[in-house]
Amino acid sequence: MLFKLTKNYRYTKINISERQKRVMKVLMLGWELPPHNSGGLGTACYQLCKSLSKKDLDIDFVLPYKADHGIDFMRISAAHPQGVTEVIRSGIAYDSYKYILADGTEEYLDIYAQQELYEHAVARIVDEKEFDIVHAHDWLTFRAALRVKEKRGCPIILHVHSIESDRAGNSQGNPLVHEIEDVSMHLADRIIAVSAHTKRSIMRDYDIPADKIEVIHNSIDRDHLEPLEADNAYRYLDAMKNLGYRVVVNVGRLTVQKGLPNLLYAAKEVIERCPKTFFLIVGSGEQYYELLTLAAELGIGQNVLFTDFQRGKRLRDAFAIGDLFVMPSVSEPFGLTPLEAIGYGTPSLVSHQSGVSEVIKNFLKVDFWDIHEMANQITAVIANDELRDELLKNALAEYQHLSWDDASNRIMNVYNRHLSGVNP
Repeated sequence: MLFKLTKNYRYTKINISERQKRVMKVLMLGWELPPHNSGGLGTACYQLCKSLSKKDLDIDFVLPYKADHGIDFMRISAAHPQGVTEVIRSGIAYDSYKYILADGTEEYLDIYAQQELYEHAVARIVDEKEFDIVHAHDWLTFRAALRVKEKRGCPIILHVHSIESDRAGNSQGNPLVHEIEDVSMHLADRIIAVSAHTKRSIMRDYDIPADKIEVIHNSIDRDHLEPLEADNAYRYLDAMKNLGYRVVVNVGRLTVQKGLPNLLYAAKEVIERCPKTFFLIVGSGEQYYELLTLAAELGIGQNVLFTDFQRGKRLRDAFAIGDLFVMPSVSEPFGLTPLEAIGYGTPSLVSHQSGVSEVIKNFLKVDFWDIHEMANQITAVIANDELRDELLKNALAEYQHLSWDDASNRIMNVYNRHLSGVNP
């Protein structure tokens, strides 16, 4: 049911037959999009919306900042341009407070105040918008979605890419964020979880009934991956591989959720068995100095390379230089990076506690806490090129069938069920 603002400033419902004469309008609430994203949330939103835009659908994506994204398949609105007209967003994530301004200076802002500002700004700008349904991504946008529902009475869909216990490494985490997620999920019309792992976590943490949550896995499109160039940016590692060295890669935020201390403990065992092994750690986060110190204390600092956050060629080449990609997350709602690794020719080892392990059978899998088994599996691959190549071949066969179109088709079904009044 479409809600529009009439000249007397009252909202009226447009009946279904009138709506059928026009494309469905979706108000999409999100926190980031490439190239101004700090992680996988922005990438997932971008790819999903790109696939949805192929359908009879009009998307208005509302962000907390204003920037040029070079996107032509949907409208992008800034909820509040406040200084954000000049802001190039850098790492507005769950654990970051830093903005990089256009002149290169840094400004530290309270992420919770930013979330509240976004909520009130969205509530204001929806007076000027027409839409059928609201689709909100993760806790930073959930209160804004509730505001819109309160004003317009429209259905809201909450898309859960992670919950607070994931980000806190299986502890409760921040009680404010926990409360926002709790209240929002109970008031939502429908919840989309990016994996069965996430659905179980939502049911466990917030006592949400199973039939209110629909599992729609994230995906990847082969044409999204830019081709590799002949020369790899990691020239030192490339040269050392020609001397018989092997490279194990991890890409992601350096946070408690990602389980990187366990990877370093496993790395110590691997290096003791196979000294010609490098570990390439790509990413930034609050654990950087802790991990740097741990590598030194374990005596493996000379074999562990930290690159900081990377984009473009250096990110692509990090995947490609690896003999094995490892994602040892404590709790990973989905995890797109192992799929990117496959696309760039590197097999993957992932934790059982990840959603992506539900999608690809031909991943090596290990419990995040099992350091010895993690070391065993890493050693088996880097010491056996035939095993590495067979893992990659089998994973690629599954990878070829993945597409965001499957996810967008299922989301369209969710939209249509709610707008037609059919009980989901």
